[in-house]
Amino acid sequence: MALPVILVVLTTILAGCRNNNPTKQADQAASSQPIPDPATSAPPQQPVATVTDPRPIIVCFGDSLTAGYGAELGKSYPDFLQADLDGKGYHYRVINKGISGNTTKDGVERLDTILSLKPAIVVVEFGGNDGLRGLRIEDTRANLDKILNALKTSGTKIVMAGITLPPDYGPDYIRQFNETYTLLAKKYDTPLLPFLLKGVFGVDGMMQADNTHATAQGNKIVAGNVLSLIRPLLKK
Repeated sequence: MALPVILVVLTTILAGCRNNNPTKQADQAASSQPIPDPATSAPPQQPVATVTDPRPIIVCFGDSLTAGYGAELGKSYPDFLQADLDGKGYHYRVINKGISGNTTKDGVERLDTILSLKPAIVVVEFGGNDGLRGLRIEDTRANLDKILNALKTSGTKIVMAGITLPPDYGPDYIRQFNETYTLLAKKYDTPLLPFLLKGVFGVDGMMQADNTHATAQGNKIVAGNVLSLIRPLLKK
């Protein structure tokens, strides 16, 4: 076969091979390319407009009793407090700043975060974990004093929610523990709910199996307790 004829035949065969499966070839070509870096290849994002909530802020600041430990999502007492305020025509935004396991010392360490929110009202609920761990009463009082002093100095209105301990901690320790709340409430002229779980503790269906944390139903009652405490501070 003459050379020009051979070249024509080879060219035709190769062209046919190249076009035999264009989809497969495209896939292979794509798979051989490096994955683009989204940071460099994505089109520039348009700035997202932020909506500022103008409502004054109420911060619920505490431990697991505030966080809603063990209850369904959205069923903490601050959640119910928000619903109660909305239903009664009070225009406030409730922010849950409860962290399970926190002691009063942890509360002191979180003060800057709370103050940065510039809250109108702060519900302070600490001490239960201090007591359950048998920490020194003097230290618990000193930490709570720091919390209340910092909040009061900032100009925010403060209220306190107390708790108590099981009888096996001994009468002297429990008495001093309970007095912590009354003494500091008097010092700072602060409204006090002596027992956050009033009407909840010991009531069927209101407490979880650990007998320490409220159920969703119990948290609804707790929210009512707190609302009664802060109502004199609210404005419509």
